[in-house]
Amino acid sequence: MPFFTFLRRSVVATATAATLAGGIASPAMAADRELLNSSYDIARELFATINPKFVDWWQASHDQSVEVKQSHGGSSKQARAILQGLKADVVTYNQVTDVNVLADAGLVAEDWQQQFPNNASPYFSTTAFLVREGNPRHIESWDDLVADDVDIVFPNPKTSGNGRYTYLAAWAYADQKFDGDEAKIRDFMKRFLGNVKVFDTGGRGATTTFVERNIGDVLISFESEVNNISQEYGSDEYDVVVPPVSILAEFPVAVVEEYAERNGNRELAHDYLDYLYTEEAQRLLAGFNYRVNDETVKAEFADRFPDTQLLRVEDVFGSWEQVMDTHFASGGVLDQLQRR
Repeated sequence: MPFFTFLRRSVVATATAATLAGGIASPAMAADRELLNSSYDIARELFATINPKFVDWWQASHDQSVEVKQSHGGSSKQARAILQGLKADVVTYNQVTDVNVLADAGLVAEDWQQQFPNNASPYFSTTAFLVREGNPRHIESWDDLVADDVDIVFPNPKTSGNGRYTYLAAWAYADQKFDGDEAKIRDFMKRFLGNVKVFDTGGRGATTTFVERNIGDVLISFESEVNNISQEYGSDEYDVVVPPVSILAEFPVAVVEEYAERNGNRELAHDYLDYLYTEEAQRLLAGFNYRVNDETVKAEFADRFPDTQLLRVEDVFGSWEQVMDTHFASGGVLDQLQRR
């Protein structure tokens, strides 16, 4: 069965958390309560699995039925949708800046990172490579991605948190390799970006380009996404490469206080995000190839996640605000590097 046929069927099969690209699907039966989770592009199947477990927990704890609805898209696009009136109760994103945008607008608490453990990041990942079976281009590290004959696919950093992490991981590697020599770093990044065959707007679009359209030698995405693809197709189709140096990708969560309060869902919203830290949910997250902090679950899944040096965005670039202003704003470094 083709990968995306499988994905579509898996989502339909879990009607409690049915999701559609860029939209929301409603179930046939009404529940006592409704909760809307605004999430990133490639999290459809993850929350289609987690949400029914939370629904069961809430029913048992509160003797009340709840339906969890999903809205998915590029993380930044989802944040903009909330600013434009999408009344989500919670956000589960893949980049801090997209939550900060909502905090700046007064929709999320200013201290949102202190409201849940691990800087409000119940799970994390890194950036990894998916290559064709047998790794014909011999891609093992970031250096191999700047060769003349390599075609790269990853989402556009302007529209995707996934894409921003890829860009920042490549830059951080070059920064380490060239000991901060910006001229050499920029030359490396110019060659890296010059090898990008397709810039899709989100992570799932990039996956479709690589898998279904058969474009590119390597897909760069979250480690979780590339492993999920490899597991679905099998090792006779794709190989996963986790480079020895990459970026720490945290997945921040927050209650959209303004809307959760208005929807009468403040307790429900907080409990939903708290649930992501439970051992049950952490095990589900690890099963989808996300790295987690629960020590018991980490030990169970230790052989799934190879050791790699994970560089923190803040340690290499300063604050996320600096990153966005310097690299991704109009006329910033990304635009400069892409000029022909």
